[in-house]
Amino acid sequence: MDQIGRRQFLAGTFAVASSTLLSSCGNGQAELKKGKLATPKRPNPIAVSTYSFWRYKEDSKIPVEDCIELAGEMGFDGVDILHIQMSNESKGYLQGLKRQAMINGLDLCGFSTHQGFVSPDQEKRQENIDKTIHCIELAYEMGIPCMRVNTGRWGTTKSFDELMANRGIEESLPGYTDEDAFPWVIESLEKCLPTAEKCGVVLGLENHWGLGLTPQGVLRIVNAIDSPWLQVLADTGNFLEDPYDRLEILAPKTVFIQAKTYYGGGTWYTLDLDYPRIGGIFKKHGFSGYVSLEFEGQEDPRTAIPKSLAVLRNAFS
Repeated sequence: MDQIGRRQFLAGTFAVASSTLLSSCGNGQAELKKGKLATPKRPNPIAVSTYSFWRYKEDSKIPVEDCIELAGEMGFDGVDILHIQMSNESKGYLQGLKRQAMINGLDLCGFSTHQGFVSPDQEKRQENIDKTIHCIELAYEMGIPCMRVNTGRWGTTKSFDELMANRGIEESLPGYTDEDAFPWVIESLEKCLPTAEKCGVVLGLENHWGLGLTPQGVLRIVNAIDSPWLQVLADTGNFLEDPYDRLEILAPKTVFIQAKTYYGGGTWYTLDLDYPRIGGIFKKHGFSGYVSLEFEGQEDPRTAIPKSLAVLRNAFS
């Protein structure tokens, strides 16, 4: 094609494209004025917790690296890393996990940690504050924007099996009540927030036994602190009674969801959760963030996790 012909071809192409674009824009504006155009809602991204592949089962703890590979193969959008499942905390290891997630097309979206501030011992609380700050910095190193935190519990129930048999309820230490403990938790979390803000890591307080056993307990702490860097992480499987009403109470302040499934029956209990209903509750309150699967059943994870992903895709689409 000669130079003149090329210019004529490009000019003609531009004219056709411009005409089509203007026509499209004009029709779009007209439709918008008529109220006919609606922006489609994007589905919630679905992640999987590395806990789903392990579940604290003896001889089944697998490396986080393997969990990331499996999550990519199964079609998840992200991975929620369980801190105690990590093999080490070296910079090389952390950056290796971030690289591995990237090449598998995944976000590292959540970091699940454990801490306990329900103690009259100030030194013990400070140890847990320091631990939490350290974990925030680890999340920052991995580029993770949300970290799960807990209130902790009294510890008067010596085994988790016994705690679950008691539906998560335990006695306070002699001479103390929950009213003593709320200020301890609030003060401790407040001391973690400057680091959370500096690192850009939102803390999600989970409904997870202790003072987080009820939605009122969770919101009492979150509302008292009143910071955008401390919000709610809603766990669908930690309300053993009235889960839908209780999740709805938490929904307005929820920034991250951990969604449990129990294929093959749960270790401590099994909940028959209506996920389309749960998805509707959170959508009603404008939740558009990550939903992270925590598979907690007895079935082989290689079959149960893909089935769980399909359930969550459907419920949060």
